Order: sequence, then C-alpha cells, then structure tokens
Amino acid sequence: MELLQLKYFVTVARLEHMTKAAQELRIAQPALSKTISRLEEDLGTPLFERQGRQIRLNAYGKAFLARAGAALQLLEEGRRE
Repeated sequence: MELLQLKYFVTVARLEHMTKAAQELRIAQPALSKTISRLEEDLGTPLFERQGRQIRLNAYGKAFLARAGAALQLLEEGRRE
C-alpha cells in the first residue's frame, strides 16, 4: 500500500466519481481506476460498489476511509512539525 493510493482513495470516496476525482487530482482517469483496483487487490476486498458509471463506498470502504483519513491527517501533522 502506498501513500499515493490512500490520497487517491480518499478523493474518490469524497467525490464518488472517478472522472471528477481524476480531474481534481490532475491525472488520467484510467490511471486512477488502476490505482484504486491495485489498492483493493492489496487489501483483498473491494472498497466500492460499482453500478455502471456510478461508484459508492461499501461497508469496507467506509471503514477504510476512516482509517485512511486519520493516517493522512497524522502524516500531515508530522510534516508540519
């Protein structure tokens, strides 16, 4: 698991839209989708429910979002110190 994967995951979770998240992150949408897929593979579980072009956090994604957000916040606080 990489820090970049966590940042991307948090953005996708917040927006619930791959294309909008890719635009905000200024990366190609296929690269973002692949990064999220690799994160899910690393964790061994899907984090989103996908229905066509719609994407929503599932129960695992919601639990992981809380931890990922906290981890990123702690890292940011450490950087500022």
